[in-house]
Amino acid sequence: MNIIETKQLTKSYGNFTAVSDMNLHIPKGHIYGFLGPNGAGKSTTMKMFLGLTSPTFGYFTIDGKTLSSGRIPILKKIGSLIEAPAFYGNLTGEENLDIIRRILRLPKSSIGEALELTGLMEHRKRQVKKYSLGMKQRLGLAGALIGRPPILILDEPTNGLDPVGIHEIRTLIRSLPEQYDCTVLVSSHLLSEIELLADDVGILNHGHLLFEGTMEALRDYAFHAGYPADNLEETFLAMIQTDNAARKRGGFQ
Repeated sequence: MNIIETKQLTKSYGNFTAVSDMNLHIPKGHIYGFLGPNGAGKSTTMKMFLGLTSPTFGYFTIDGKTLSSGRIPILKKIGSLIEAPAFYGNLTGEENLDIIRRILRLPKSSIGEALELTGLMEHRKRQVKKYSLGMKQRLGLAGALIGRPPILILDEPTNGLDPVGIHEIRTLIRSLPEQYDCTVLVSSHLLSEIELLADDVGILNHGHLLFEGTMEALRDYAFHAGYPADNLEETFLAMIQTDNAARKRGGFQ
């Protein structure tokens, strides 16, 4: 069963098409790695899922619901960390999470749970303006996790973390589908991390979906296409370079 599906999803800004005719299938309970170079359309797709921008053409469903049925029913199912998380610097980490808790009408216990999960409990009384970049990223993840939503959309969740922090967040994300019965859509430039995390991947370039499937299917596809098949980063780079070369020959930008 797919918890998120798109049908010919397209987003254009004037003459520029950020996402083109995309058909995604994100299975329930899986970790789906969403990959692509800068400007490939990953963030635009995630923003459409959150109702922050509307499709130009096509549509998507989240747990069987479309955006036409209202943004709120969809947002109640999604926890998100998109780009750099924004918080009130003069408030503590705990107070910032309490704002989210009140909006979502969650019990107070949900704050402590999110802080424990992300390793911020001992820093909960510190003002966020005194947090390091990595701590702010953890707080963003805590805000996404609060209330245990069935879907998590995470854009660069390990941004600003040191190797130990990256390992801890990777371990946490890897445990979430089984622990909380949730689905995770995660985008990252750290392809070695996605290789350790993801059950499925979607590879995007210039708004077009080049590949979608399990990690095993990607390795099989790469082998038969003559791409490096033992390393996700090498497979990814070969696919992107081939697509870019084909686009140049075809006169595309």
